[in-house]
Amino acid sequence: MGPQVVYLFCYCLCIAMCGTKLVEAIESPAYTVATSESDLEIRLYSESSWLSAPVRGTSFTQSTEDGFHRLYQYMHGGNLNSSKLAFTAPVLTSIPSSTSSHGNDYVVMFYVSTKYQGKPPQPNPELKLQVDKWRSHCIAVRKFSGFANDDNINKQVEALINSLSKYYGSSDTIQDKGSYSIAQYNSSRHLSGRLNEVWINVSGPNAQGCPLSH
Repeated sequence: MGPQVVYLFCYCLCIAMCGTKLVEAIESPAYTVATSESDLEIRLYSESSWLSAPVRGTSFTQSTEDGFHRLYQYMHGGNLNSSKLAFTAPVLTSIPSSTSSHGNDYVVMFYVSTKYQGKPPQPNPELKLQVDKWRSHCIAVRKFSGFANDDNINKQVEALINSLSKYYGSSDTIQDKGSYSIAQYNSSRHLSGRLNEVWINVSGPNAQGCPLSH
């Protein structure tokens, strides 16, 4: 078992001790539901800070493990304050818009908890992390179960894009047609009732209740 897997297992074990689902145990970014359909939800997320780990990788699964390894160290004191931060949900992996056999630029992210939203501790330089500020914006979401992996995420992304086209009739709703993220909420110990989501940024006017992109 490699070091990245060990860190991921330790994180999942901590979450499993707090409750059946990650979303029931720890803090998540705040949002309101702008639109809800049977196969998608559009959420308006509030302004927030996220800690990001850029990863040059060749797969979603491996890149998520590599990025999580660095984020885990940060949360356990790998910052200039030596502060230990509470874990949040979801673990979010941004997928590159194009693929290459030489590697792609994935980004693995943690939401910064409310306690540190104003000014999170600066990461230790060797972890190569950065703090990203998100403006309030809308995200189209499709939920799916099971384990998110390289074999099933593309199918879920295509399904969300098709749903957006069905309800809104225009691809202009999607801000970046080649960009999406996978949100994972559960411990690896939970083999059933798992929750994952595809996230795609969207904006008005077709997406009611959402601000226009700038």
